[in-house]
Parts: sequence; C-alpha cells; structure tokens
Amino acid sequence: MNKAELIEIAAKDADISKAAAGKALDAVIAAVTKAVSKGDNVTLVGFGTFKPAKRVARLGKNPQTGASIKIAATTVPKFTAGAGFKAAVAGKKAKK
Repeated sequence: MNKAELIEIAAKDADISKAAAGKALDAVIAAVTKAVSKGDNVTLVGFGTFKPAKRVARLGKNPQTGASIKIAATTVPKFTAGAGFKAAVAGKKAKK
C-alpha cells in the first residue's frame, strides 16, 4: 500500500474528502517527525511507539576494497509495535 491508497482508505472510512485526508496524514507524519527529531517519544496506544535511538561509532568494512572505515555515531528513528498492532498482524484478537 502506498500513500495515495492509504489516503483513499482513510477518506472513505472517515467520510471526508481525499484532500482533507491527505492534509491530515501529512500533519500527523510531520508532527511525529518533528517530535522524534527533537528527541521525544511518540506513543500511539495499541499501534506503537516512535522514538530516537542512538547508534555508537563503530568500524566497518568497505565491501569493494575490504578496507576498514570509521562509521560515526548517529541517532536513528526506531518503531516498536504495540500489542494491538502485533495481534492484528498475527491474526489474533488483542487482549483487553
């Protein structure tokens, strides 16, 4: 499923226009991106948590030459699925 298909389904389920659904989706994505980039966690109960995760500096290898290279420390986004989302994907009913 791509973004356009997601917008179409959201518009149909919420009984709103595709333009409004697109704006809403863009606003949610922007809010999550901004919060995680500032170092905050975003928790959507039943769906999951978006959070920043730190990666330590390490040594890697250039696959073409085999030479060792230094990979700098960085912060990356991480998503952890919630219980309800995990249960839905597994085809089970979520526990309440």
